[in-house]
Amino acid sequence: MLVLRLNKAGMPQEWIDVEHAAKLYCQDKVLFELGSDSITLKGGWNRNGLQSQLNLSSIIACDGKVTDMSGKVALTNRYLFRRDSYLCMYCGQKFSPKQLTRDHIVPRSRGGKDSWTNVATACQRCNHAKGAKTPEEANMPLLAVPFRPNVYERFYLMNRRILADQMAFLQSHFTQNRAWDCD
Repeated sequence: MLVLRLNKAGMPQEWIDVEHAAKLYCQDKVLFELGSDSITLKGGWNRNGLQSQLNLSSIIACDGKVTDMSGKVALTNRYLFRRDSYLCMYCGQKFSPKQLTRDHIVPRSRGGKDSWTNVATACQRCNHAKGAKTPEEANMPLLAVPFRPNVYERFYLMNRRILADQMAFLQSHFTQNRAWDCD
């Protein structure tokens, strides 16, 4: 289990392991907890026969430096394919990552940028068929509008094993009207 660490303003900062979260609790750096999922760590026994335990929430906000994570979403194929739910944005079929490619909507050979808003997931067949044309020129309309993920969407893209309460927290901050097929 990974714990979602927020800053004191409630912005996601990082995914941390349970041991790191326990350290933050013991250092009294946890300001507040969110979510309904938790894990209980059990420790040693005292002389009265009682075992120590520490309950960790799946989402914690900590004191410390506030880091602005907005706009810091690396454009990688892993994140791109996950953003597009492993669907070819031309034919609409779902593929494994090995069968997908990064398609530049305005081809790079024609001045198109390698940016979130100019790339889409495409199967190899569709990417080859489109070639160095725009979707309009190739008569291959996009099924969804490409977008730059916000900071909350970034944290969704980063972790494959998100707990239900963490997903609910992140999704509540997703940009509206996006066709996320959260897996």
